[in-house]
Amino acid sequence: MKLYSLSVLYKGEPKAVLLKAAYDVSSFSFFQRSSVQEFMTFTSQLIVERSAKGTRSSVKEQEYLCHVYVRNDSLAGVAIADNEYPSRVAFTLLEKVLDEFSNQVDKMDWPVGSPATIHYAALDGHLSRYQNPREADPMSKVQAELDETKIILARKQNSCCAIM
Repeated sequence: MKLYSLSVLYKGEPKAVLLKAAYDVSSFSFFQRSSVQEFMTFTSQLIVERSAKGTRSSVKEQEYLCHVYVRNDSLAGVAIADNEYPSRVAFTLLEKVLDEFSNQVDKMDWPVGSPATIHYAALDGHLSRYQNPREADPMSKVQAELDETKIILARKQNSCCAIM
């Protein structure tokens, strides 16, 4: 499970404006990193432009899954991850990021903002924290513990049956 990109955009007319983004391209070769980052930025903008306000969706692009959430106030978030990354965790992260962003950045700056002018530093922290969804998301942690308990119970049941 890998989270590659986390972006905050403004869905303007006719184009989406990138406000802030964080990328983890460390798994790519040094020479591919800038191209991969450009691809993720372009894909994020394109998906937001084609999504309706007030919607959440997941779009498969090559071997990536792009999770997009466009709020009714035109603020949008995009998380690009691999196919194994849980959709529920990605949308929980996007909702959290957009809520924090809207509280910290003035709404008047959204239509005219750019990554250089917007001051919101939490994206890199969220991107690194959510690399392991089981640690970052409480529901995933509980699900993992339940799965472990099921395995232990199944082993005990099998060992009890083998003795008889």
